[in-house]
Amino acid sequence: MSIAFLFPGQGSQSVGMGRDLVEKFPAAKAVFEEADDALGYSLSQLCFEGPEDQLKLTEYTQPAILTVSVAAARVLADHGVTATMAAGHSLGEYSAHVAAGTLTFADAVRTVRLRGQFMQEAVPAGKGGMSAILGLDAGRIGELCQQASDEHNCIVAPANMNAPEQTVISGEASAVTRAGELCKEAGAKRVVPLPVSAPFHCKMMEPAAERLAAELERVVILDPQIPVASNVDARMISRRADVRDCLIRQVTGAVRWVECVELLKTSGATTFIEVGPGKVLSGLMRQIDRAQKMLNVEDGDSLQKTLTTING
Repeated sequence: MSIAFLFPGQGSQSVGMGRDLVEKFPAAKAVFEEADDALGYSLSQLCFEGPEDQLKLTEYTQPAILTVSVAAARVLADHGVTATMAAGHSLGEYSAHVAAGTLTFADAVRTVRLRGQFMQEAVPAGKGGMSAILGLDAGRIGELCQQASDEHNCIVAPANMNAPEQTVISGEASAVTRAGELCKEAGAKRVVPLPVSAPFHCKMMEPAAERLAAELERVVILDPQIPVASNVDARMISRRADVRDCLIRQVTGAVRWVECVELLKTSGATTFIEVGPGKVLSGLMRQIDRAQKMLNVEDGDSLQKTLTTING
């Protein structure tokens, strides 16, 4: 059995996440204590009790999801389950690199707090937007985004290729609206504006990428102990020399999730485990390839189900 860990990104958060793991497993408790110490505030309390409005703020969401994900991975390791490869959706790529030993957890949790802050501050509120386009080919969506960009002299581009029939676009609000109209005219089943605080994964995030680059220069990066699929290039990263560049370009580049999953499959993955809060990636896997064995670990019950499946 070749196991691939998949780590979720922003949008998977919920108040109460991680509490059950912490109450049941010392390894998870230790991760949350390390996060609280590294950040200088009680991330544990925010995850377990909220308030939800604060947990939804990008600079808090990102370290919170990372912490729950790493806690779940450490609990899996304590039960003898480790991955032969990994991938993470956007923010989740940092969780994957912690699991791979590329980054220390303390460095990662501090870095993603800043990443969230930089992304939030890169674009004034209301200037950007994101929409999910359902039921239209990603290549066609790219063409229509370019058309909308040319018409408005504005930025809009595919930001997340999540599933064959689910692509998220990102950019300046007027261009995102126009691109959505063009997609509907071209046969998209639905266009769903997303309640996000900034237009992630597009050129409008360049100020955030520049600030993040400076921070990543201060972080010690090691060779990954297992290969990690890069969002921005959809290729396996196994050398530390490639890690920093991929994490910087990821801020403005699209998350090529479908290609990452296909890459893991062709690299030999036979079982996938979503490690962290929620089941967003499990839902996307059903759209990408229903035949794959997909498990998840976010609390004690899901851990036991996963262990039972793996151990027979």
